[in-house]
Amino acid sequence: MELLAQLAGAFAVAALLVHVATSLSTAWRCRRAIEFRRSATQQAPVTVIRPLCGLDAFEEATLRSTFELDYPQLEILLCCASATDPVVPLAKRMIAEHPHVQARLLIGDDRISDNPKLNNVSKGWRAASHGWIVITDSNVLLPHDYIDRLFETWKPGTGLVSAPPIGARPANAWAELECAFLNGYQARWQYAADSLGFGFAQGKTLFWRRIDLERAGGIHALGAELAEDAASTKIVGEQGLRVRLVDGAFPQPLGLRALPSVSRQLRWARLRRATFPLVYALEIFSGLFAPLAACVFAAWALDLPEVLAAALFTTIWLGSEYGLAATAGWPLSWRAPLLWLLRDLLLPALWVQSWLGNGLSWRGNAMSVAGPGSNALTDWLRRA
Repeated sequence: MELLAQLAGAFAVAALLVHVATSLSTAWRCRRAIEFRRSATQQAPVTVIRPLCGLDAFEEATLRSTFELDYPQLEILLCCASATDPVVPLAKRMIAEHPHVQARLLIGDDRISDNPKLNNVSKGWRAASHGWIVITDSNVLLPHDYIDRLFETWKPGTGLVSAPPIGARPANAWAELECAFLNGYQARWQYAADSLGFGFAQGKTLFWRRIDLERAGGIHALGAELAEDAASTKIVGEQGLRVRLVDGAFPQPLGLRALPSVSRQLRWARLRRATFPLVYALEIFSGLFAPLAACVFAAWALDLPEVLAAALFTTIWLGSEYGLAATAGWPLSWRAPLLWLLRDLLLPALWVQSWLGNGLSWRGNAMSVAGPGSNALTDWLRRA
């Protein structure tokens, strides 16, 4: 029993140290919005591709931010699958209001993959005039120095620059819960991996040197995986290059959210399970409650005060995340610690659900992370 208690205690301490370390490293990476001064090497013309689909709560603000970018040689391509999409009039108005900006709206649905977003983006990639191309989702709010910050991150050996979305402007508790997932959980782990040299792409921002993706087969190559960011990560790795993340990332304003909208966390979980199954298998240990249970067990077995141990452990855990959010300027309210606890309670349920099925939905499009006749377990075994 004593050996088991020592092992449980060691796991709890290790998990707590990792949580604190990843919080500190991410806080350092996101501590402030850095104003970059454009260097002579950052004058290359850039094409910005924004796939549009429907109207989000802050659609006008995020779309307008594209036209307010401070960069001398910029082409903007807005891509929409259908001319009847409700976002089309807004896109046309934005173009009309900014005649000094080189911008076009491209309509059409090229079925090159099972990924609706990639199908929408493909026409933009083909129409792009420049050798540097950034694909960025329409619900991301772009700062005026967005392009400069992408170039600043591009170091020798880079094959792709990306950035996780940072939940911002939550208008209710469910939106704050989504911030808890996006910021203190996903962004924290993504920055920690990047700091160790294992950066991976996130589809909200994909900044390519066109020649690198063309060498791998062009935009069609991103259809090798259901998620274009997973395919991007693998393509860059196969070329012996690195994915790097922009310090500070970029906000995704959320507004009002309903609890069912958090279901996209299950979609992302299934995509991670399908594309990187061995890494994803370890996510069951990533929240608070597995190491907290180990801490309480170790304290009980070693005849230490369990309540005090649990309280101290939880305080350090939540305090680290509070420090991260405060330093980075992420949304914080009196509900935040309670929602972080709820998120960590939901993580094991999402992890289990991700293994029990392959189906997912994106903006009304039904998709699957497995081929016909597959199931989650056989798909994992095949990939592993």
